[in-house]
Amino acid sequence: MAKHKQMADIITGLDIGSNSVRVAVGQFSNMRDEENSTLQIIATVEVSSEGVQKGQIVSIEDTVSSVSNALEQVEKIIGLPVEHVWVGVSGTQIIAQESKGVIAISRTDGEISEDDIERAVDAAKAIATPLNYDILHVLPRSFAVDGQTGIKDPVGMTGIRLEVDTKIIHSVSSHIKNLTKVVYRAGIDVDDFVLSILAAGEVVTSSRQKELGCVVINIGGPTTSIVVYEDGDVLHSAVIPIGSAHVTNDLALGLKTSIDIAERVKVEYGQCISKGVSKKETIDLKDFGAEKTDVVTRYYINQIIEARVSEILEKVDDELASVERSGMLPAGAIFIGGGAKIEGIVDIAKEVLSLPAQLGYPLGLDSISNKVNDISFASAIGMVKWGSNLMQSVRTRRTSFNIGSKLGDKLRSIFNNLMP
Repeated sequence: MAKHKQMADIITGLDIGSNSVRVAVGQFSNMRDEENSTLQIIATVEVSSEGVQKGQIVSIEDTVSSVSNALEQVEKIIGLPVEHVWVGVSGTQIIAQESKGVIAISRTDGEISEDDIERAVDAAKAIATPLNYDILHVLPRSFAVDGQTGIKDPVGMTGIRLEVDTKIIHSVSSHIKNLTKVVYRAGIDVDDFVLSILAAGEVVTSSRQKELGCVVINIGGPTTSIVVYEDGDVLHSAVIPIGSAHVTNDLALGLKTSIDIAERVKVEYGQCISKGVSKKETIDLKDFGAEKTDVVTRYYINQIIEARVSEILEKVDDELASVERSGMLPAGAIFIGGGAKIEGIVDIAKEVLSLPAQLGYPLGLDSISNKVNDISFASAIGMVKWGSNLMQSVRTRRTSFNIGSKLGDKLRSIFNNLMP
C-alpha cells in the first residue's frame, strides 16, 4: 500500500526535443495535510534525442528508444516505475484562436455552478476546428455575468446569462498521434498533453509578473516559442521557426567547419554581443576537432551569433507588436531553453526588445536535483508543476472534471488558469 501511495504522489513531465529528451519527476510531501503539502523535484534526466527533427517526429522507433532510455535512467534514480507522464507539445504547427461561449444559467435561483462553467466552455469549443488539428487547450481569460465583465471565478454568483472569453490552442493531429505512439510504445500512459511554453511559463513566472505583463521566451533548437501574459492571463502565444540550431548552422557556414565543431565553439566561446570583444583574441578550430590549424577571432564568432540572435529577438518583438505590447511589458522578458544559455542574451534582449530581461528559473519549488536551475529543464519541470496545479485544484474545489481523461476532454484543466 505504501508503494502505491508513493507512486500516486509522483508527477512526471516529459519534454521531447530535437536535441534532447528531458524528464523531470516531482513528488508531493505531506499529502495528508493539503494546506502544507509541497512539491519537490526529486529527479531530472537528459539524454540525446534521436528521431526528432525541427520539432517533429521523423522516426517512431528512434524516438521510443530515446524516451525509454530517459525513463530507465529516471526510474533508477527514484527507485519506482514511471507509469504515466505529462507530455509537452511544441513545434511550428500550433494555432491559437479567440472564442466566446454564451449560455443561460441553469439553476432556477440563478446561482452559477461549475456545470454552468463547463457548459460555457463547451459552447466556446464549438468554434470550427482547423482541418487536421485537435484542441490542445481551452484557456478561459475571463467571464461575464449579465454584462458584468472581468470576472475570474463566477462560481456562486447569481445571474441569468454567463459568458466566457477563451483562447483555444490547437495542435496538428498527426503530431499528437505520433507523440501518443511514442509514449505508449515506451510502456507508459499519457496523463495529458500540454503546450510546452505554457507549462514552462507556469514555473518561471510569478503571479505579480503575470499581472503586470511579461513574455516568456523559449529559445529551442529549431524554434523559439513565446507566451505573453497580462492581467494574470495568457494574452498571446506564438512559435517562431528560428532557434539556436540556426546559430550553429550560421557558425558552421561562417567558419567553414562541421556542425559539431560549430556547436562546441558556440557553447564554449559564443557571446551574443561582439562590442567590446578584442579583435586580436583568437581561437584555433583544431582545438575543437578540426583536421588542421584554422585560427579565427572571437570577434568574428560573436558577430555571427549576434546577427542571428538579433533576428530572433526582432521576430519576437514583431509578435509583441502584433498585440500592441512592443516595449510595453513592465515585468519584461524571461528567457528559458538551451539557446538562452548563450552569454549575453539578457543584455542584447534589453537592447532589441526595450524591456527588462532575465533568465527564467523555477520559482517556489524545492529540489534535490541540481538540474532544477538549468533553464533547459524549464519545460519538463513546468509540466510537473502543471500537473500538480491541476491535482491541487481538483482536491480543493468541487470540480467534476476527471483528472485521468486524455486529449479531447480539456475542460478539466481550465481551473488551472483561474487559480491565483
